[in-house]
Amino acid sequence: MRKTKTMDGNTAASYVSYAFSEVAAIFPITPSSPMAEHVDEWSASGKKNIFGYPLKVVEMQSEGGAAGALHGSLQSGALTTTYTSSQGLLLMLPNMYKIAGELLPCVINVAARAIATSSLSIFGDHQDVMSARETGFAMLCSSSVQEVMDLSPVSYLATLKSRIPFINFFDGFRTSHEIQKIEVIEEDELKGLVDYKYIDDFRKRSLNPDHPVTRGTAQNPDIYFQTREAVNKYYEDVPEIVEEYMSKITKLTGREYHCFDYYGAHDADRIIVSMGSVNDVIEETIDYLNENKQKVGLIKVRLYRPFDTKKLLSCIPETATKIAVLDRTKEPGSSGEPLYLDVLQAVYKQNRNIKVVGGRFGLGSKDPTPKHIAAIYDNLALDEPKNSFTIGIIDDVTSLSLAPLNIDVKIEGLTSCKFWGLGSDGTVGANKSAIKIIGDHTEMYAQGYFDYDSKKSGGITVSYLRFGKDPIKSHYLIDSADFIACHNQSYVYKYNVLDGLKENGKFLLNTFWNKEELNERLPAKMKRYIAENNIEFYTIDAVKIAREVGLGGRINMVMQTAFFKIANIIPIEDAIKYLKDAVVTSYSKKGENIVRMNHDAIDTALSSIQKISVPNEWNNAIDEKLKVKDDYPEFIKEIVKPMTKLEGNNIPISTFIKNNMQDGTFMHGTTSYEKRGIAVNVPEWIPENCIQCNQCAFVCPHATIRAFLLNDDELEKAPEGFKHIAPKGIKSEENLHYTIGVSPLDCTGCGNCALVCPAPGKALIMKSQDSQHNQIEPWNYAVEKVKKKNPMNKFTLKGSQFERPLLEYNGACAGCGETPYAKLVTQLFGDRMMIANATGCSSIWAASTPASAYTVNKNGHGPAWANSLFEDNAEFGYGMYLGVKAIRERLANNVKMALDNDIDDDVKEVLKEWLDNKDVGDSSRERAQKVINILENYDNEFSKIILQDKEFLVKRSQWIFGGDGWAYDIGYGGLDHVLASGENINVLVFDTEIYSNTGGQSSKATPLSAIAKFAASGKRTKKKDLGLMAMTYGYVYVAQVSMGADKNQTLKAITEAEKYDGPSLIIAYSTCISHGIKIGMANTPDEEKKAVECGYWHLYRYNPELKESDKNPFILDSKEPKGDFREFLMGEIRYSSLAKAYPEKADELFALTEKYANDRYRTYKRLSDEFNL
Repeated sequence: MRKTKTMDGNTAASYVSYAFSEVAAIFPITPSSPMAEHVDEWSASGKKNIFGYPLKVVEMQSEGGAAGALHGSLQSGALTTTYTSSQGLLLMLPNMYKIAGELLPCVINVAARAIATSSLSIFGDHQDVMSARETGFAMLCSSSVQEVMDLSPVSYLATLKSRIPFINFFDGFRTSHEIQKIEVIEEDELKGLVDYKYIDDFRKRSLNPDHPVTRGTAQNPDIYFQTREAVNKYYEDVPEIVEEYMSKITKLTGREYHCFDYYGAHDADRIIVSMGSVNDVIEETIDYLNENKQKVGLIKVRLYRPFDTKKLLSCIPETATKIAVLDRTKEPGSSGEPLYLDVLQAVYKQNRNIKVVGGRFGLGSKDPTPKHIAAIYDNLALDEPKNSFTIGIIDDVTSLSLAPLNIDVKIEGLTSCKFWGLGSDGTVGANKSAIKIIGDHTEMYAQGYFDYDSKKSGGITVSYLRFGKDPIKSHYLIDSADFIACHNQSYVYKYNVLDGLKENGKFLLNTFWNKEELNERLPAKMKRYIAENNIEFYTIDAVKIAREVGLGGRINMVMQTAFFKIANIIPIEDAIKYLKDAVVTSYSKKGENIVRMNHDAIDTALSSIQKISVPNEWNNAIDEKLKVKDDYPEFIKEIVKPMTKLEGNNIPISTFIKNNMQDGTFMHGTTSYEKRGIAVNVPEWIPENCIQCNQCAFVCPHATIRAFLLNDDELEKAPEGFKHIAPKGIKSEENLHYTIGVSPLDCTGCGNCALVCPAPGKALIMKSQDSQHNQIEPWNYAVEKVKKKNPMNKFTLKGSQFERPLLEYNGACAGCGETPYAKLVTQLFGDRMMIANATGCSSIWAASTPASAYTVNKNGHGPAWANSLFEDNAEFGYGMYLGVKAIRERLANNVKMALDNDIDDDVKEVLKEWLDNKDVGDSSRERAQKVINILENYDNEFSKIILQDKEFLVKRSQWIFGGDGWAYDIGYGGLDHVLASGENINVLVFDTEIYSNTGGQSSKATPLSAIAKFAASGKRTKKKDLGLMAMTYGYVYVAQVSMGADKNQTLKAITEAEKYDGPSLIIAYSTCISHGIKIGMANTPDEEKKAVECGYWHLYRYNPELKESDKNPFILDSKEPKGDFREFLMGEIRYSSLAKAYPEKADELFALTEKYANDRYRTYKRLSDEFNL
C-alpha cells in the first residue's frame, strides 16, 4: 500500500522540486509563494535532496532577478529551479528565451494565474503560461494535486534527457491551494528514476575555466536564422521522452499518463479538449451524461509544448464529429485562443469531417461546474455549434455565453461542508487542520478549497470541505452542503449563509445570542429555511470561550471542535485526540502556554454546544417591514451591492459597460456603502472625560472615529443620541460644539483609539457592537450633514483631525500600521493628490473590488489613485508627474502670453498671482478658482485657450505609495532613478519589514535575526538603510517616522516633505499582523513607540533646504535609546520563535541585531553632530 498524505498542489510541486534540485532562486508572488516557502523551510531544517545535500535557496529582489540567477546557476552546472506566477513569469520571459536557446535543462514551476490588465487579479487561469509559449520552454500541465505529484518528476527527468527546459504548471488556487489526500512518490523512488549520465553531460557542458568557451555572442544576419533552426531535432524528441518517463511513473503508481489522454465513451460523437483542473470536472459530467444515454468524451492535454499533432489525433474516436476546445485564457483580437488554434490546425491536417469550435472559461478562478460543462456538450449537439463561446458568465452584449444546464451530478458517499469565516479568525487554518486530520488518520479521502476576497484579515472567507470514500474530482465550489457553519453572526444579515444546505442538514452558528434573542434577531428567511428543511440547528459562543481561555479573537479551535462533534465524520474521541496532537505540533514553538490555551478551548467547546429546538412558528416567520434606503448611485446598486452580497457572478456584461467599467475604472469611495459590522467590540465615547486631543482619530487605521465641530443650527437638527461638549482651545466667530463620532458598522474593533486615549479615566471604552448601534444615526448625520469646519491650523495634530479623511473604511487588518499614515496625507493634501500605488498591501486595502477606499470631499475632489504593477511603481508615478508637468508648463506659457497682451488689470492681477504661485500648494485651489471665475466672464481668445486646461490650474501633489518589498527590492532601481531626477515627487514607504501582502516573506528591509518566510532560520544579513542611501544625493528630502512614537514628528515630516520643491522620501515604520505582536494588534501605536524607545527604529529628518541657511540639514528626532531591546524583540513572534526553533543561534543573532541598530543610531548621531555631506 503506497503511503498517502494530505497536501495541496504547491506542496506536491515543492516536494518534487526539492528532491531534484541543487539550487532554487526565489521571489514571492501569489499563488506560487508557498512552493518557495516550503523549500526554504526544508533547507533551513537540513532536509536533503536525492543527491544527499540540502537545497541552496536564495531570495532575489524580483522575478527578473530570480530568472537571471536561474540562468547563471544553470550555466555554472548546478541543477536549478524556481517558482512563479502571473506578472512574475512575464518578468522572467527575457531570460527564458535565453535559457531555452542555450538548451539548458531546468524546470520553472508555475501556479498559473491571471495577468493584470485593466485590473489586478491574483486568481487562477492560463493567461501567464500562454504568454510564455513562444519562449521555447516545453510545457507540462497537471490537472489535480495527485497529478502534480506524479507529473512534476516527468518535467525534471525529461528536461535532463531532452535539454529542453520545462514549465511545470497547474491551476493557481484551484490546484495550488486545494488540499487533497494523495499518494506520495517516495524520494528513493524518485532517485531511482534519474539517469546520472544526463546530469554528467549537463555538468560537462557548463562554463568552466578548465575548458572555457564563449556563450551569448552577438550574431549577424548571415547565421542567426540557421542557428535558430538548428534546435528543431531537440523539440521533436521531447514528446517521446515525456512518454518514456510517464510510463515509468505509471509503473510506479499504476496511474496511466500520456501526452494526451482520452476519457469517455469509445464511440463518442462529441468531445471536449482541455487542460488543467477542469478535466476532472468534465470527467464527472461525462459519467453523468453517458449514464443518461449520451456519447461524449474528453481529451486531456498534458504536454502542451511541443504540441504533438499525431498524438492528439490518435486520441480522437473515429465516431467523433464535433469538438469543443476550452482555453482558460483570452487573446483579444485573435481569431481564436491558443489551444483551439492548435487543435483546429491538427484536425484540418487530418482532413477529417469534424467540426471544431473554441470557448473560453475560468478566467480569474471562475471555476466551472458540471452544469456549465453539460452546456458545452449541449452546444455541440446543435447543427451549427456556437464558436468563441464562454461559460460561467452572462454575456448579454455579444451573446457568446452558454446558459448552464440544470443537472445534478450526485457523488455517492460524499459529505460536503461549508464554513463562513472572517479573515484572521482562524477558520481557514482550522479547516486545513480538519482535512489533514481526517485525510491522514482515516481511510477517507478529503478535499479542501478556500474562497476569499483580496482583503487582509477582516475579509470574508468561505471554506469548502468534502469527505468521501473515493478520490474527489469536484474542483468547484460546493452548491449542495450537508453541513454549514457560520463563524460570524453579522453574516446572517449580509449573506445567504444557508444557501445550498440540504434537507435534514446541520447548521452551526457562532453567536452570543441566547435562544430568546435568536428568535428575535435571526432573519425570517433564515428561520423559515431552517424549519421547512428540518435543519439541525446548533449554536456556540466561540468568542466568549476564546477570550476566557486567553486566545483573544482566535476562535478556530473552538469552532473546529464543534464541527467534529456535530458533523460526526469520525468518532469524536478520535477527533479530539488528533486535534490535541495537532495543537502540539502546530503551536509548541510558540510556547507551552499557547498549547495549553488551545487544549482548554477544545475541552470547553465540547460542553458548550447548544442544540436549538426549532419552534413551529418559524415555518411562517415574517420580517418586520423595514425602511430600506434605496437612493444609492446606479454604480452602487448595480455593481457594488451585488458584489458585496457575493452575487457578482450574476452581473451581466452589459451592466459593466453601462457603468463605464470597460477600462477598469471604478467609482471612488464605495467602502462607505459596505457597513460590514465585523467588529465584536467598538469604542464608546465618554464626553465628560474627553480632553479633545483628537489622538484617537489620528491613529485610527480605518477613519471610523473622527472629530467634528457643529454650529448651533446643525446641533439642533442632530438625531437622538447625538453626544457633544463645548470645544476647548478653539477660536471661532460662531458658537461651536465638539463631538467624537464613531461608526459601529465600519469599525474593525482594533481598540487603538481607546488605548491611545490619554484622558484620565479614558474617554473611550470598548463596548459590544450591539450596544453602540444607537450611534449609527449620529455618525451618518455628522458625516453627511455637518459641514467641515476647521478654525485651527490643519498642520497641527489636533487641527489635522478636523479635516475630512479621504481614505476611509479601507480593507486593512484591524490595527494596521500602514493606513494611518496614508489617511493623514489625504487629510492634509487629499483634494489635490495624485497617487501611484505599488501592488501590495497598500493597493489591496485601498482598492480591492467592490471596495474602493479613497473618496471625495463635499466638492467632489479627492486623491486620484491608480495601480500599475509591483515593479514599476516609481516610474509610473514619475510618468504621472511628467504628464501633468508638461501640460502645466504649456498652461503657464499661455498665461505668460496673456499677460504680455493688453488685458484688463483685474484679470492681469489674478493671472499674475496664479503664475507667481504656480508651484505653491497652499491655497492653490483658491487661486485656480479665481482664474476660472474671472476668465469665464472675460471674452478673450486667451481665456478660451487657458480654460481648456483649467483642470490643471491646481498645483497637484504627486505621491508614490508602496511597501518595503517594492521600495527596498523589486522597485528599488526605479525608485532610485525617480529620486535622482530632482523632480517634486513625494514617496511614502510603508515599512513593515516584510512582503506583507504575499504572506510575510523576507525583504531587504527585514532586520537580521527576524524569522520570515524565505528566512525560516532567521535572516542572516542586516537591514538595508534606504534613507541613508537616498541622502547621498544631497537634494532628496528624507525622513524616518513612527506615528506611535511621535505623532508630531510624523506630521512635521509629511508637511515638510510635501512643501519641499524636490524629491522626498518618507519611510514609515508600520506594524503588521505578520509580526506576531504578542499583545495583539490592539495597541499598535504603543508597539511603534517601543520600537523607537529601545533603539530598534530611529526618527530623523533630512531637509536639504536647511543647507541654504548654513544649517545642518540632518535632524535626529530620536532620543538616546532607553528601552530594553531584547524585551522588544521577544514581544514579537517573528523574533521570539527564533529562540525556540534555533536556541543555539538566537542569542548570537539577537546580539548582532542590537549591535547593528546601535551602529545605525551612532551613524545618525554623527550626522546630527557633524554633518558634512
